[in-house]
Amino acid sequence: MEEILDSEKGNQTSIKEFILLGFGNLPELHPFLFCFFLLIYLTTITGNVFIFILIVTDQHLHTPMYLFLANLSCLDTFYSCNLLPKMLASLLIGEKTITIIGCLAQYHFFCLCGTTETYILTAMSYDRYLAICRPLHYGSIMNMKFCFQLMIGALVSSLIFNVVFIALMTQFSFCGPSVIDHYFCDFRPLVKLSCTDTVLAEYFSFFISIIFVVIPFLLSIISYIYIIATIIKIQSTIGRQKAFSTCSSHLMVISLFYGTLIIVYTLPNIPSLRQFNKIFSIFYTMMTPLFNPLIYTLRNKEVHKALIRFFDKIINLGISFHFFR
Repeated sequence: MEEILDSEKGNQTSIKEFILLGFGNLPELHPFLFCFFLLIYLTTITGNVFIFILIVTDQHLHTPMYLFLANLSCLDTFYSCNLLPKMLASLLIGEKTITIIGCLAQYHFFCLCGTTETYILTAMSYDRYLAICRPLHYGSIMNMKFCFQLMIGALVSSLIFNVVFIALMTQFSFCGPSVIDHYFCDFRPLVKLSCTDTVLAEYFSFFISIIFVVIPFLLSIISYIYIIATIIKIQSTIGRQKAFSTCSSHLMVISLFYGTLIIVYTLPNIPSLRQFNKIFSIFYTMMTPLFNPLIYTLRNKEVHKALIRFFDKIINLGISFHFFR
């Protein structure tokens, strides 16, 4: 790997495309990896689209928590569609090149979905805080209008910051090497490959990380500190179990999302840890969108009831169609 990188060091001509190495150092595993990631991709898309349709069509799920979940399913769907098709093409036909514009576009949508998701997860934490810690005020605070304001605010603010960020990155010039030792375009390898000053973009990247990662993470932590403290004070065992069940799914999702995100971006950017970076990146770019619908479906009684109603409607429609045909 280092020989490939070192062989291009002296090339100072402007380049037009990058080579995403992906899992190029494991060619014998490409058929298995293709099947594995294709299964993840299809399951992720199917699960998230189904959760979205279920929430939209079932009036019993037209509550703030499930509206946030529908929004989360949309983000996870776009997240997967942005990253996985390119990687699957690389594993199947060896198509590893990506244009600079395509690379920046991929990173833009990656950041847009990721930064929007952090505040949607924070809004869901706040929703659980109100439901458990301030149940008498829940209805007056967490109304549908406020939910839509939170969702639109998260998307618009994320879009504005990311457009500025990508505008800064379009000022980068790349004159070689053109090899990115990753399966998608990320900020650190692009900075490393740039032959122009990247200080302003790096400062802005740090600022975005504070606004869209650190602050939402701390807000979620604070919400759950209050939630856990309130649950501990509940004297009834059944009451504690019921209170915890209302937030356990969301707690698992944010733990998986932030846990892997923190590991990836705090690991030193050195060659010996590069493969670990790829492995942990798989968790927050692929496994989190895959697990989100599974976690909420398997552990949520309201979703179970909605599934039963949904399939009852499908069966009844099938019977009606057969009867009148």
